[in-house]
Amino acid sequence: MAAAQQPAFPRTIFHVDMDAFFVSVEELFDPSLKGKPVVVGGQRDERGVVSAASYAARKFGVHSAMPLRTAAKLCPQAIFVDGHPERYRECSEKVYKVLGAFSPQVEMASIDEAYLDMTGTERLHGPPLKAAHTLHQRMKSETQLNCSVGIGSSRLIAKVSSAQAKPNGVLYIVPGEEAKFLAPLDVREIPGVGKVMESHLHALGIKKVGDLARLEDSELEQRFGKWGLALAGKSRGEDAGGWFDNEVGADLDAKSISHEHTYNEDTADVAQLEATLMRLSEMVGRRLREAGFYARTVQLKLRYKDFTTITRAHTPPSPTQLDTEIFEQIRILFRKNWKKGAQVRLLGVHASSFTTQPDQINLLDAPRQQRWKDALAAADRLRDKFGASTVKLAAGMKGNFRERTHENPAGLPGKGKPKTP
Repeated sequence: MAAAQQPAFPRTIFHVDMDAFFVSVEELFDPSLKGKPVVVGGQRDERGVVSAASYAARKFGVHSAMPLRTAAKLCPQAIFVDGHPERYRECSEKVYKVLGAFSPQVEMASIDEAYLDMTGTERLHGPPLKAAHTLHQRMKSETQLNCSVGIGSSRLIAKVSSAQAKPNGVLYIVPGEEAKFLAPLDVREIPGVGKVMESHLHALGIKKVGDLARLEDSELEQRFGKWGLALAGKSRGEDAGGWFDNEVGADLDAKSISHEHTYNEDTADVAQLEATLMRLSEMVGRRLREAGFYARTVQLKLRYKDFTTITRAHTPPSPTQLDTEIFEQIRILFRKNWKKGAQVRLLGVHASSFTTQPDQINLLDAPRQQRWKDALAAADRLRDKFGASTVKLAAGMKGNFRERTHENPAGLPGKGKPKTP
């Protein structure tokens, strides 16, 4: 008689989200900030945007991506702190180490959040809720930082439940209760639904996820195409559409890599402008090497004082990941398109159309390219160990500016690591 087939383990996904991560890290270095309205990302009179706000500042309407000057008006008593990306990377590495002790399948979605596939780990860590509480406590003891943990049968449910658990909580949505959990939530709580889609749904009288779930898939597809079908699946708690279709830890190739810099004061100083482009090219090149990509297309973004913005792209003779080659192409685009004497507000360098293999090297250029590859690889190692500002190319020295604090920097834990076959 054939043995009965063992039932598969129920799928269990954790979403771990660090609470007010940038602010919390700053509080580790300056405990006097605790409990106060804190804004990370720059000073109150600068042109940049808010990278993070403490819960005390959020009560005044301050949120990430808001202009710093707007945040200062909303919360005049806020303490403004420059971002420290190296500190955040260091703490993120500690977070990643804790997560790796709970599951071999960890995916850092950003510097302060991660998905863990905990399916089949009950014998090692206990049932989901117990494992989550253990993780929650270990995170605090080993990093001195708080986190929120969402548990569900899908990535989507885990992410939405971690948001509902904030701050410093754990929420488990028992399998079979997904639709019931989602129904009373605003449609904006569904990952991927932004302001524009929210307004479209509101125009149809759809304000809650439950309203969305009551519509036929065919109707949503008719109105919104493939995204409509994804919305239908998400309203039931399914991993549907785009990024959510992938398994935890699956390698997802980036479509583009870019870095931008907004000047605090507009400038027409050509030496400073070109130095900034060199620095941005370095930052893009490092990300390309980290990902193992070669860019077939590079693009310049140039915004003038009056906010007029132009973008110009070029395809180099061969794909590249070298800072110097990126800069050479970007500088040509800049010199062809900049109105001499016109003041510039923002510059950006963008790389796209990736390949994982370089073209065959011209024998005459091979020694020079190899020297640059070796030099930049050594520079990357130093940056990884001592910080992004440790090594800079001479041409970019005058373009010195703080690395913008954001959720997906170079050196993200778990990224750029050797891939197992």
